Amino acid sequence: MHGRELIDAGIANGSIDTVVVAFPDMYGRPVGKRVTADFFRSHVAEHGIEACDYVLAVDVDMTPLPGYRFTNWDTGYGDVVCRPDYATARLIPWLEGSAFVIGDLTDEAGAPVEVSPRRILRRQLERAAERGLRVCSATELEFFLFLDSYEEASARGWRQLRPHTSTIEDYQLLQTTREEYIVRRIRNEMLAAGIPVEFSKGEAGRGQHEVNVTYDESLVTADRHLVFKNGIKEIAAQEGRAATFMAKWTMDDVGSSCHVHTSLWDGESGEPLMADDGHPSGLSTLGRHFLGGQLHAARQLAWLAAPTVNSYRRYVPGSWAPTAVVWGEDNRTCGFRVVGHGAGRRVESRIPGADVNPYLVLAASIAAGLFGIDHEIEPGDAYPANAYEAADVPRIPATLVEAIEELRRSAVALEAFGPDVHHHLLNTAEQEWASSNRHVSDWELARNFERI
Repeated sequence: MHGRELIDAGIANGSIDTVVVAFPDMYGRPVGKRVTADFFRSHVAEHGIEACDYVLAVDVDMTPLPGYRFTNWDTGYGDVVCRPDYATARLIPWLEGSAFVIGDLTDEAGAPVEVSPRRILRRQLERAAERGLRVCSATELEFFLFLDSYEEASARGWRQLRPHTSTIEDYQLLQTTREEYIVRRIRNEMLAAGIPVEFSKGEAGRGQHEVNVTYDESLVTADRHLVFKNGIKEIAAQEGRAATFMAKWTMDDVGSSCHVHTSLWDGESGEPLMADDGHPSGLSTLGRHFLGGQLHAARQLAWLAAPTVNSYRRYVPGSWAPTAVVWGEDNRTCGFRVVGHGAGRRVESRIPGADVNPYLVLAASIAAGLFGIDHEIEPGDAYPANAYEAADVPRIPATLVEAIEELRRSAVALEAFGPDVHHHLLNTAEQEWASSNRHVSDWELARNFERI
């Protein structure tokens, strides 16, 4: 049983008393309302829920930000409507009596809200469909697990946090056994929520994990990512623990990535379109141009893969996070890694961190790839060595400021997203930088208080 029927049946038999109606905000977080069963059935099921449009124009602390055209104090911060997409309906095993459904934002007349993240991704998938293409994706999320609860971490000012293990646990089964009481819940309860988890593993940090979800059509992948990431935090909190998806929570350890895999399929026949074993790259002409576009636009669209000041702490040579905008055949030192064979042939972007908005980073990957297809951009030869030491190659922006300037003058973003969405994304990036400049860090105090 799926979709609306799943929710209706649960309400009828009493197993569902709450329906969470949600949509992604600009930071890739689910926001929305918890609706009682009777009110959902009588009012929300057909119409949806109203929400203040300021949710798409705030920072992570829900502070309204200046500079947006879509909504602002002069427009009065009106309402949008979140209309349920029942293809996303699922039970949430870690929240008793709860179902969850993601919706699309429209105005009262039903016109899509173009600056909403789910619509931004939908539009790129529509552009791909216009070219006869279907895009499939996977997002590999990494996170750190702590012995501290969120409340304990906050009370200590986020200092002296205790990772759940004191040693690197990459592939280590003994170490991860100690966290299995949480990670097992994540695997099994995500499966029960209809999210096809493949495996979990310890990662290259202390208390760091990766839980992999099977690839699917890009919108399905983004929706699963939304539920998955939020659910991990909820499950950890229920166990008195904290999980973080910061790109770099400490400079003493590796960062957390969100490697993004993309591949092309024929929109009608469903045939895979990426592989060509007869070409030295192992990629078809279409696949090469798709990769070429992602390389071409990597700097221009870097902000959509690295949206916060903290994101750029991750790009450290030799840290498993890339610095070079080159591609390699199964080469983890490159910004782009081509892997798989036959139907599994695909492009892996290693640039995004775990702090990405999945809808925006997938939209960017698709937009870049389509630009490469439209303009027949060749990716060049695979980089065969250590890309951290590569000379005379483009580099991923080193700071948020550099990424903002790339986005500002990006021809790819303007063509793919249109001027209104481009402005909305750019203002979000600019406001993040402005917010960061209103704070003095602990490092600045320690370095300068006495000695300057």
